[in-house]
Amino acid sequence: MQHESTDTLAYAQPQLYIDGRWLDAGDRVTEDVLNPATGQALARLPHATRADLDEALGAARRAFPGWRAAAPLERSRILRAAAALVRERADGIARTMTLEQGKPLREARLEALASADTFDWYAEEGRRNYGRVVPGRTLAQRITVLHEPVGVCAAFTPWNFPAITPARKIAGALAAGCTLILKLAEETPGTGLALVRALHDAGLPPGVLNAVFGVPAEVSSYLLDSPVVAKFSFTGSTAVGKLLAQQAAKGLKRATMELGGHAPAIVCADADVDQAAGMLVAGKFRNAGQICIAPTRFYVHAQVYDAFVQAFVERTRQLVPGNGLQESSSMGPLANPRRLQAMRTLIDDAVQRGARVECGGQPIEGPGFFWQPTVLTGVPEDARLMNEEPFGPLALINRVDSVEEAIERSNRLPYGLASYAFTQHSATRMQLARGLQTGMLGINSLNVSMAEAPFGGVKESGWGSECGIEGLQAYCDVKLISED
Repeated sequence: MQHESTDTLAYAQPQLYIDGRWLDAGDRVTEDVLNPATGQALARLPHATRADLDEALGAARRAFPGWRAAAPLERSRILRAAAALVRERADGIARTMTLEQGKPLREARLEALASADTFDWYAEEGRRNYGRVVPGRTLAQRITVLHEPVGVCAAFTPWNFPAITPARKIAGALAAGCTLILKLAEETPGTGLALVRALHDAGLPPGVLNAVFGVPAEVSSYLLDSPVVAKFSFTGSTAVGKLLAQQAAKGLKRATMELGGHAPAIVCADADVDQAAGMLVAGKFRNAGQICIAPTRFYVHAQVYDAFVQAFVERTRQLVPGNGLQESSSMGPLANPRRLQAMRTLIDDAVQRGARVECGGQPIEGPGFFWQPTVLTGVPEDARLMNEEPFGPLALINRVDSVEEAIERSNRLPYGLASYAFTQHSATRMQLARGLQTGMLGINSLNVSMAEAPFGGVKESGWGSECGIEGLQAYCDVKLISED
């Protein structure tokens, strides 16, 4: 395990980024950035003052006319240059991410590279933000439809994916011609700031992008109350998303929100059990289960239930929790001590209601915030675990007797972010595709997150989508022009 002094030396001191300038803590309020694998402080993070937020709002407002007027080719050039810098710096960004977030280094590097891919994709899609020509009612009439940037935007990002989540918001807004004030997660500031620095070094004009930190509720409230902000994007819990939506409604501000999930995974009677178990273990315990689209509620057909449980548990026991900087580690820590207590509370409730712990179920002794990869079977639907997103390394496996039952139980919750299913039968695929209430469905695949396709949920899992053409158009107003 790395020594604290070595970690601290490798971790850059976080700064605010406002109007093209990097601002140190000075006399601002600060908080510790912790390494969740050791519990030790990495750096002190400055909080933006009200004056800082006003400066960021003013900078974004002043920069908007010029950035809006910039040719799409110029905006594309800057995003592509930033993508190239992120790839060059991927190893350093990954180390920063592992230090502050905890995920294994190889996962962190893949996330950094995926962020570069997101910049690249939006760089190209921004050049194709086409309007259209509508046939007129007479030969003299010409009707055109334009997509124009909505204006100054605010974005709020979480700690679990500190590169790819900011990248989606930054790239979508900038490619559309908007300017942005970005509040990065206070737990993981270094990763997002590395993306901001890449854009700065790529020649992004001052004020187009600003990055701030602070008490989340205070910063979001201040920005959403400002008439300067025309739209916001938020990734986080459903509860917080509802509060932000209520506040934004006062100014009728546009919103894109990717909120909580509790993803079902259906294993049908004709599924390849070994394939399903292997993919679902990898998907469930990636990032220690701290993923909004992680498969969590497993509904397995009775004909393959015993074989699936055995295969899943065997693979789970092979996982090696540990410091993400160590090559042997296959799962990192939870974010903070509160998550450890949440795991304990949720598991105890499920066991009291009749669930069985097949493996794991305990914290791991030693430094850091580690929990054993855990599998529970026979978890009743009234258990808290089956109704609250655990956001941790807990897999819940239940038996079902039909696809219809699996779909009904999957749709029971108010969430509808991601769902997964394993089947070889084409008719069953169509039944699942039509029956599941979800924003994203992976069939024999867990790959539902990519720059070129929409990422978002339905019901209480969100409004709108990021990525794909939908993610670009979310930052645009539609203007009709009718000429005679």
